[in-house]
Amino acid sequence: MTGEWNSTAVMEFILLGFGNGPGCQMIPSVLFLVIYTVTVLGNTTLVLIIRVNSRLHTPMYFFLMNLSLLDLCFTSTIAPKAMASFLSGSKAISYNECATQFFLFCLFLTTEGFLLAGMAFDRYTAICKPLLYPVTMSKWVCIQMVVGSYICGCVNAMVQTGFTFTLQYCGRNEIDHFFCDGPSLISLSCSNTYVNNLVMFTLCGLIIASATVIVLISYIYIISTVLRIRSAEGRHRAFSTCTSHMLVVTLFSGSTAFMYAQPTWLSSLYPRKAVSVFYTFVIPMLNPFIYSLRNKDVKEALRRTMGHKSLTK
Repeated sequence: MTGEWNSTAVMEFILLGFGNGPGCQMIPSVLFLVIYTVTVLGNTTLVLIIRVNSRLHTPMYFFLMNLSLLDLCFTSTIAPKAMASFLSGSKAISYNECATQFFLFCLFLTTEGFLLAGMAFDRYTAICKPLLYPVTMSKWVCIQMVVGSYICGCVNAMVQTGFTFTLQYCGRNEIDHFFCDGPSLISLSCSNTYVNNLVMFTLCGLIIASATVIVLISYIYIISTVLRIRSAEGRHRAFSTCTSHMLVVTLFSGSTAFMYAQPTWLSSLYPRKAVSVFYTFVIPMLNPFIYSLRNKDVKEALRRTMGHKSLTK
């Protein structure tokens, strides 16, 4: 049996996507193209606005700019290949390309989780310890927090990719998904996958739990501090800087916890695809709008930028 497995070792995978019918490929391709275009335009615009407006050169917007860059990278890891597969009908992805996509997916997904936790700590420091804020959240500290998020993401990606792609794949190569997702890959293996499932469940659970605990503790202190503010206007101003972040964290943590912080046998595959679309495409598209539409500073900076361009013309 081992010889048969080795003789039929998988050299490429087939991404089945959402089905084999024409509508099952055309509708997702158009939908993905629209969402990806909006994602690129929205996040790129937000990055440029923050870069060109000196008033936005603060820790909060530094993290927001990095979140937008991260969302661009995260979506670009999945979207181009998925759209190419839908439009061309060629669903094959090489073994190495699949491993690379999986590594980058784990890297950016984990990094975003820790970056959102860092943004919660930033809000905690700004609201609960405003006098210490310039020192606690200095430029160097902010850079260290972003780099640390990427290091955590890289470590998780190396472990997950190493465990997943040292499995034997022998014959079955059809991934019933639109990208190289960990649980879908593990289910194809002809090896014993108990350790892999345990590692994935444990690491994802620890990452989600640790990031969530940081966010929860930060907001417990924030809420207790804001409630002690006497004026209603002061409370509203303090909460307004946090509501966008709270919404993004809820959407991101909820969808990723559903996908990876539970044993794979608890969820069927088709709901997994729908949730995957949500956090790989929809959330990165919504993030710049969530932060900008509820943020007076960003809206004012956008108006000034557009007004300056009109005057220049």
